[in-house]
Amino acid sequence: MLFGKIEYLNLLPFHVFMKRYIGSSQKKQSMEYYKDVPSKINKKFIQRKVEAAFISSILSNRYKKTDLAIIANKKVLSVIAINNTDAKDDAESATSNILAKILGINNQILIGDKALKYALGSNDYTDLAYEWYKKYKLPFVFATFCYHSNKQYYEKLQKNFLKHNKKIPQYILKKKSKELGISASDINYYLSLISYIQTHKSKKALRKFLSKAKLKLKSNRIIT
Repeated sequence: MLFGKIEYLNLLPFHVFMKRYIGSSQKKQSMEYYKDVPSKINKKFIQRKVEAAFISSILSNRYKKTDLAIIANKKVLSVIAINNTDAKDDAESATSNILAKILGINNQILIGDKALKYALGSNDYTDLAYEWYKKYKLPFVFATFCYHSNKQYYEKLQKNFLKHNKKIPQYILKKKSKELGISASDINYYLSLISYIQTHKSKKALRKFLSKAKLKLKSNRIIT
């Protein structure tokens, strides 16, 4: 099996889990990771070059999926618009660029770890998840875990992930902190803003986003 792996901090708990869940070296060989940014993982998944991955919400209704997701209940810090800048999409993004348009935000969009680092060092930004929450009183779903086949396997994977202790080991925190220039305490705080299992409210939020995105995009087909 080939998994699409998005190397953003928001999926660090899942990556730690997967490293332990895979277990044997034999399974590790059969369950390789394809690492890239969200927009490119989306394309690899659509082309069936990866079997399963967290796929941008804007594409999620097209595919089989579990209840695993990347959800911001209010603010998120890693999906932002930089105030007082010209409109510019983030090439790594799919859902976030469309979210900004739905919210009527016409500034430069930043997503992922670079956005988090910016937000931790400046107040001159708008948090898109929080703007969505203020407008609709709903969380925002940025991605869902989708797959092409092997339903039973991924249902079991979801069940085991939900049992898994999401606390990140200190040695991994220290390594990530050094790599990204973000303190371990800030990483832990950031991860506390994110949940990974769909609820009634998050599913409602996803339906609302997809409906509004469809209206915004009209008949334009995008592969992001």
